[in-house]
Amino acid sequence: MPTGNALWLPKKNGAFIIGTAPDTPPGSGEIVIRTRAIAVNPIDRYMPAMGGLIVPWLEYPTIVGSDVAGEVIAVGDGITRFKPGNRVVGAATSLRKGGRAAEGGFQEYVVLQAPMTSAIPDALSFESAAVIPLGLSTAASGMFQQDYLALRHPSATPIPPNGEAFLVWGGSTSVGCNAIQLAAAAGYEVVATASPRNFDYLMQLGASAVFDYNSRAAVADIIAALGGKTLAGALAIGSGSTSACLDIVAACQGRKFIATASQPVSLDALPTGRPGPLTLASFGLRMTLANRALARKARRHRIETKFIWGGSLQDNEVGPMIYESFLPQALANGRFVAAPEPLVVGHGIEAIPTALDRLGQGVSARKVVVSL
Repeated sequence: MPTGNALWLPKKNGAFIIGTAPDTPPGSGEIVIRTRAIAVNPIDRYMPAMGGLIVPWLEYPTIVGSDVAGEVIAVGDGITRFKPGNRVVGAATSLRKGGRAAEGGFQEYVVLQAPMTSAIPDALSFESAAVIPLGLSTAASGMFQQDYLALRHPSATPIPPNGEAFLVWGGSTSVGCNAIQLAAAAGYEVVATASPRNFDYLMQLGASAVFDYNSRAAVADIIAALGGKTLAGALAIGSGSTSACLDIVAACQGRKFIATASQPVSLDALPTGRPGPLTLASFGLRMTLANRALARKARRHRIETKFIWGGSLQDNEVGPMIYESFLPQALANGRFVAAPEPLVVGHGIEAIPTALDRLGQGVSARKVVVSL
């Protein structure tokens, strides 16, 4: 693996710096790619100030970043699915327990776990492919793992509807766009929420009905739309989503389970920079009180809720099911598309901080990407 540039996080509560990354050859079950596009996610923005709270096991210095696409340049022992020159997309896994800086996405050469990597068709650009991994992994972790919703698995070939509905609150987010497609590919009727300007886009992705999450009547309208149908569960994305989903799931027949991809209080409520102890303490209290309120509401309605860690599928059968069995064929035959659309904001590792700033300004049905 050649030496390349990387965006390092040198210490806990430190600032990103650009430096070189050492040559790390692939181990057993690993590949190395030359990165051609990187997407950024909200967790990346919070790592300099909040990494010690979000992933307390992380060892520094490290390299973060989860979404990469590029070309295979080396394969480790036991790899038969890939060879040098293959075009791939993968979930970088440096944030997992035991993860290494070499597995972080913010660098020119990345070590990827083969079960978390998929081939991509020639017609799909690296920039478009890079929007997929974390959103797909988070959605799949909540939807298909046995200790979450345990839904039927998606198929890359058409299957008849299974007669059940699935709710995605926050459908135009990265997680939501992937969840809608996965649920539709598994035969579920998908009901989603978004702002009205994204209704048509989500219908193209496979939603059967879309409702305005800002409408005061959204919860009542969704309950009415689901009347007489069996609900397979819900995926809650965005601040306020879990409370709304609790109201809907409580009023519907079916599975009383909500997989939650967002905390009740957004980290965006924190000021930029490095929050002081009092600010963090106040934020922590708000988060604790909000979670307790949701827990009381869930108990009252006898509904189970569980927060999703987007990388957990790599430790069970869901990771290979998604990245080996489903995604390559589904991308090749058009049954699954890279979504949301990429918003390319710069070129090279040095453009990643600018991309993170652009993400902080807010995006809708787009994902911020840097090309390399």
